[in-house]
Amino acid sequence: MSVPPLGGLGGKRASLGAPDGTVAASGAPGGGGTPAPDSLDFRLLNDFQRDFPLCAAPYAELATRLGVVENEVLKALEGLKRAGKISRVGAVFAPKRIGASTLAAVAVPPEQLAAVAEIVNRFPEVNHNYEREHRYNLWFVATAGSEGRLASALAAIESAVGLPVLRLPLLAEYHIDLGFGLGAPGALGGAELAPAMARAPAAQPFVPPRTLDEGERRLVMALQEGLPLFIRPFALLAERIGSDEAAVIARIRQWVDEGIIKRFGVVVRHHELGYTANAMLVHDLPDAAADALGERLAQEPAVTLCYRRPRVLPDWPYNLFCMIHGQDRATVEATIADLRGRLGLEGYAHAVLFSRTRYKQTGARYA
Repeated sequence: MSVPPLGGLGGKRASLGAPDGTVAASGAPGGGGTPAPDSLDFRLLNDFQRDFPLCAAPYAELATRLGVVENEVLKALEGLKRAGKISRVGAVFAPKRIGASTLAAVAVPPEQLAAVAEIVNRFPEVNHNYEREHRYNLWFVATAGSEGRLASALAAIESAVGLPVLRLPLLAEYHIDLGFGLGAPGALGGAELAPAMARAPAAQPFVPPRTLDEGERRLVMALQEGLPLFIRPFALLAERIGSDEAAVIARIRQWVDEGIIKRFGVVVRHHELGYTANAMLVHDLPDAAADALGERLAQEPAVTLCYRRPRVLPDWPYNLFCMIHGQDRATVEATIADLRGRLGLEGYAHAVLFSRTRYKQTGARYA
């Protein structure tokens, strides 16, 4: 596809862990869990996390599909954002397709955890920052425009907190992020996933990162803030970066087609929708078996992310990571036991790292 050039030119702390091992209330505004399945809010949340209309008037197109008027869609999205149930409408960029990113962890003395988390939060490269139940108790994701900038940011974080940072970059991605089905079976509830979120083949070939020109970099910066809730949002984005509406839409479509943007749509916040328990399940698998087992895990409805990352011996022996969300801790624990039994994982060393405190959750920043 020929695309015209682009012309001219954090987070709140939410306690997730209660003393009895359940989860406490979120620190985000609003709340109330998942909306009723027949409501406009539910349709927007569940059906449009991907395949969002990339056209001049996308909210009008959504309204047509939903049988309502455009103003109702805009008001509903504004309300969901105020309630903290969505972080934005916009692009979710694929890991390592532009810029650089890594998962990182720090083993923090418990009495220093809140203070260290606050220091880490100050870095704009950090977009997710959580306390988890493990000796490595602070886990964050960092992104930057290049590997060099990412390395500099991690070194600065290490210096600022006075503790070593465990670096766990992505090696292989097994789960295609099609969104978070609010009615998925298993740990995510009891109904069916929206058709747009049906599972797809999981294994993702490595593609070298894309080098952005100046116009593309400005568009990425604008998209990081989310799509404006405005009748002509792409025109507004184009005005901000000195481009035109048609070029902006064409470039975003191209990035979706190329897999640079893995989905474009409503970005939900799981905790505010009632999925208040989540655990990172990690295994130490033989390297020769990791890909096959990663692909099998990725097909499980309860698994929301699945990656292979490096071991860092002797501190970190695990190489396969997956995320499981549920409405309570017991459900997630039961799901993990079921998965390990059915997939023959019981003989492998593993750890379960439940989230306890969300210190930061924002969109990734690559520019």
